[in-house]
Amino acid sequence: MHEMALRTSPNPGGYRDVLRIALPLALSTSSWALLHVTDRMFLSWYSLDAVAAALPGGMTNFCLVSLFLGTANYVNVFIAQYIGANTPHQVGRILWQGIYFSVLSGIVLLGGIPLAPHLFRLVGHEKAVMTMEIQYFRILCLGSGATILSSTLSCFFIGRGKTLVVVVVNLTVAGTNIVLDYAWIFGHWGFPRLGIRGAAYATVVATALGLTLYMSLVFRSRFRERYATASGWKPSFRLFRRLMRFGLPNGMQFLLEMIGFALFVLLVGKISSEALAATNITFNINSLAFTPMLGFAFAVTTLVGQYLGANRPEVAARCANSAFRMTCLYVAVFCLIYMFAPGIFVGLYGGKDNPGQFEAVRKTVALLLKFVAVYSVFDMLNIIYSHAIKGAGDTRFVMWVSVGLSWPLLVVPTYLVCEVFQASVFFAWGFMTLYVIVLGITFYLRFRGGKWKTMRVIEVVPPTAGPFPEVPRLDSEPPPVMKASLDGPPDRPNGPCDKRDRLG
Repeated sequence: MHEMALRTSPNPGGYRDVLRIALPLALSTSSWALLHVTDRMFLSWYSLDAVAAALPGGMTNFCLVSLFLGTANYVNVFIAQYIGANTPHQVGRILWQGIYFSVLSGIVLLGGIPLAPHLFRLVGHEKAVMTMEIQYFRILCLGSGATILSSTLSCFFIGRGKTLVVVVVNLTVAGTNIVLDYAWIFGHWGFPRLGIRGAAYATVVATALGLTLYMSLVFRSRFRERYATASGWKPSFRLFRRLMRFGLPNGMQFLLEMIGFALFVLLVGKISSEALAATNITFNINSLAFTPMLGFAFAVTTLVGQYLGANRPEVAARCANSAFRMTCLYVAVFCLIYMFAPGIFVGLYGGKDNPGQFEAVRKTVALLLKFVAVYSVFDMLNIIYSHAIKGAGDTRFVMWVSVGLSWPLLVVPTYLVCEVFQASVFFAWGFMTLYVIVLGITFYLRFRGGKWKTMRVIEVVPPTAGPFPEVPRLDSEPPPVMKASLDGPPDRPNGPCDKRDRLG
């Protein structure tokens, strides 16, 4: 069968189609959630200041990375639409444009290292916390280029729907990071006791390992032949400009969203270190539920791109709706726990050196999780349907929504609550809840409007003809120039699948 084997499914766009790609990605993103939960948990055992500093330091680094990461990751949509249009020879060419962009981004981000003291002095956290924030941020900047390039190379597999490879690599990276965290934070096995610096070094080393694995996989001989992963290395101003046209708004949206989120965390830190630690732990706990759902969102982006490349927008819409229903069922379980049994998660955190201080933090976390339970379903509307329209190329709308909603609904009210009125942390979280609700409804209405169904990011190119007759479609036939062969295995023009195809 053709790479888009989902086209011959008895129910295209249904639960099975989505799960085929989404489950491995959910497992992959869950590995990152587990990594960060373990990271913060270890740091909470180390000291309260360390766990309070980890999220601001990490979020500030990720804000700088997010513009470049969001832009480079849009290679996924191009690859998905090229696969849908059955033009695999274009895959390597767009992948290389993403590689060039990633390398340049890593060089630029090294400039953040000398800026660290100035950035965190502006925030005004307590001195002990600020020192750790600067240390954490600087070390993470060293590995930013590897983070972006590794993510770009993973798009080669995600865009083609070969998500099992991504699971294997990310689980390897997460496992390495956890082991190194344990050794370097606390000084086990003969290593020095590095605290928060050990957590940062572990992240950088594990990310470099992931990059090495992806490079060894992407440039295998069979991929060089079919997808031009080696021969497509020549810079193409036309393709690069096209990637920037659709990818930069995606990167800007990612950046603006992360800035709003980071400012929220930093402003909450103005109230007290206990409020900051409680907020960090709450987000960390919720990542167990939220992060796997990102796997479904990435799957929706891929499937929408593939089906639009094959000119089947109605099936693309069905994919998004199927994903939303499944994610809501999953999140509902966590919402019930947050509301009625938060101690299941909160009990994992605690400071061995200051148990009394952490008891107050635990009580605050238990209350903050109720805010999370209220907005979680709307968060699913947000991530599923925003990723669906991004899979079509509607990135400018997503960017402008981030500009129009994050500042008036989240950043400015949080500033007033924390800086001007110095009110309780619960007021700040109330505005966070309102922001997520409005965001989710906005993207759902945009999706329902259907404008995205007419969008494409790839140029119209003649498809590669297959040797077998096409499988009859379940909906209307696409125009001849977009018609794609439905036969051939995942990685070859024709013939039966073999075991290699299942992994890549």
